[in-house]
Amino acid sequence: MSVFLVFTILISYFILLMMISYFTSKSASNDSFFNGDRKSPWYIVAFGMIGASLSGITFISIPGSVAKYSAEYGLIPSDQFSYMQMVLGYFIGYLIVAYVLLPIYYRMELTSIYSYLEERFGYWSYKTGASFFLLSRLIGASIRLLLVSSVLQLILFDEIGIPFEITVITSVLLIWIYTNKGGIKTIIWTDTLQTFFMLISVIITVWLIADALNLKEKEGFVNEISQSGFSKIFYFENWKQGNYFWKHFLGGIFITIGMTGLDQDMMQKNLSCKNLKSAQLNMISFAGVLVFVNLIFLVLGALLFMYFQETGIGSNILKVDNPRTDLLFAEISNNGSLGILVSILFLLGLIAAAYSSADSALTSLTTSFSVDFLNIEEKAENKQKRIRKNTHLLMSFLLVSIILILRNFSDDSAIWMLIKLAGFTYGPLIGLFFFGIITKRSLNDRLVPIVSALVPIVVASLWYLHGKGSITWFGSYQFGAELIIYNSLLSFLALLLISNSKS
Repeated sequence: MSVFLVFTILISYFILLMMISYFTSKSASNDSFFNGDRKSPWYIVAFGMIGASLSGITFISIPGSVAKYSAEYGLIPSDQFSYMQMVLGYFIGYLIVAYVLLPIYYRMELTSIYSYLEERFGYWSYKTGASFFLLSRLIGASIRLLLVSSVLQLILFDEIGIPFEITVITSVLLIWIYTNKGGIKTIIWTDTLQTFFMLISVIITVWLIADALNLKEKEGFVNEISQSGFSKIFYFENWKQGNYFWKHFLGGIFITIGMTGLDQDMMQKNLSCKNLKSAQLNMISFAGVLVFVNLIFLVLGALLFMYFQETGIGSNILKVDNPRTDLLFAEISNNGSLGILVSILFLLGLIAAAYSSADSALTSLTTSFSVDFLNIEEKAENKQKRIRKNTHLLMSFLLVSIILILRNFSDDSAIWMLIKLAGFTYGPLIGLFFFGIITKRSLNDRLVPIVSALVPIVVASLWYLHGKGSITWFGSYQFGAELIIYNSLLSFLALLLISNSKS
């Protein structure tokens, strides 16, 4: 794909986003920015949340997680479709969010969901919850944008001599421009457009790759995928393995509760709906569609590796010292062997997936910091707008900084890197919220930040030392998605130690 065509697509795409921002941010206020004036149609929110939930990581990293490559053994089916085990857990998690957490948020009419902790436990619990969200979302959004920026660098900016740092700064600057005024009111509609582009891109790409492999002329598309050696879903054989079914399934439930139900980013969209019933309809319909969409992405992954086996295209990023399977989609689409349409679809889908997640993350970070730490709602009305705009700019700067730092560290598949991170940052949040929901006990509020920080540090240390072989307490046991369960349960138990009967 030519540099001119890539630039044309990028510029056209952002002009479209700016137009949406213009129309949705007319007469915008802080309420518009933070909660969309609570007038968002539930079905629009549900559709847009698909893109925000999946992000650029799903678009690239989930297909890339299907297999691995090594110089010694060649292409090795690794996780295959085991991610679906976690997706099934996600669905149960969404039910819990819809019927346990959303009623609490709507009853209390919250702007920041972490305000619940202040009413239930006190000031320090509130600040602890908000701090864990800020840390989680800053790093999570940075990982997502890092992956996408790396791909854009690979297919475009390296070729024209633009440094990676400029790519990142420009990406975040564009997001800042179209979200700066309308906030969540704008994002509800930009996410809808971006979800549409992402789904159309992946569905048509699956069709075109299947056609290139002549799968439609064989016994059956589904049968060919199932016999490819890349499509195993359920793993019950060895409970010590990281992809064991119950680890993935239960971990998926907890990840959804943490990364959706206790995440200001995702809940901010739900709280912009007209009422609780609309928000619950949004959550359930979104959950059902998400199961199907994730399966499509895994099918795409199988097709990409089958295409690599048949053509050898993708060797540039696989047959190297540090193979990057999460870049296989980018390499194949950019190669041109499947035609210009696949290249265009990939770029459109990638941009849509990336920015539908990053723009809402930036808005929710601004909301949380403004409400939870700067107490913006208590400020004079003439100062609120300036505080919010300055915070929006600060969060943009932090995103750029963290992306540039992270670039030098991870060689892991991005989706699994994000899931591991969720275990350490959202685990204490789950423990804290559900301690308040399940029990009637009060907490020594001043000790909550210490306890909530110590638990993930201890668990992370054990996990890291076990992986390095420094400790052998766990034998051949492999930690997986269930890390978030350990963090959540241990946080709950630690809170129990600093609790007392509520007077």
